[in-house]
Amino acid sequence: MISTLIADDHLLIREGLRKILSEEEDIEIVYEAENGQQVLDYLAAQSVQVLILDINMPLMSGLDILKYVHKLSPDTRVLILSMYPEDRFAVRALKAGASGYITKASAGDELISAVRKVIEGSRYISPEATEMLVRELSKPTDRLPHETLSEREFQILMLLVKGKNVRSISEDLGLSVNTVNTYRARIFEKMSLKSTQELVRYAYDHKLLE
Repeated sequence: MISTLIADDHLLIREGLRKILSEEEDIEIVYEAENGQQVLDYLAAQSVQVLILDINMPLMSGLDILKYVHKLSPDTRVLILSMYPEDRFAVRALKAGASGYITKASAGDELISAVRKVIEGSRYISPEATEMLVRELSKPTDRLPHETLSEREFQILMLLVKGKNVRSISEDLGLSVNTVNTYRARIFEKMSLKSTQELVRYAYDHKLLE
């Protein structure tokens, strides 16, 4: 049996994933988590073979969780699940150590194939993501400003450009207002920007948002 942990903060998404996976006789869902801390607490006690991990989780981002997963359970294969198209986060996730990346829109068609692929020790990468990874690896070493951000900084950047205020972000991520303000200031400093309006313009110019 392929032991599987589903981590997503939306109950309906977890139910949908459970329905898809439960139709397979050799896949067993051993736990469901709704935030990053629950994932880490579970893996600190016991390992799973596959972790299906939402990229946008409360308390810490999926990519932040990924760093700890490798320490707690090195043999666990992590399949990143995201609402964002592959051209936004696929390369970022794979370079962070994920075994695969699929979008929620394609999960119904790809999830089982992706789980079986990563459990074999391979990576699940769509042809589109493969092309992007090749382009990324062939780029010059100079990085764009948003590529210099940490995973948490990038997560907060995305929330800011979507119109979230500091208090709302602090509640969503389980951080203090002061901590979010510190991240916000660090983002502006690293990207040489002075306002949220400039941040939004940058995000649209670099196709970080639709």
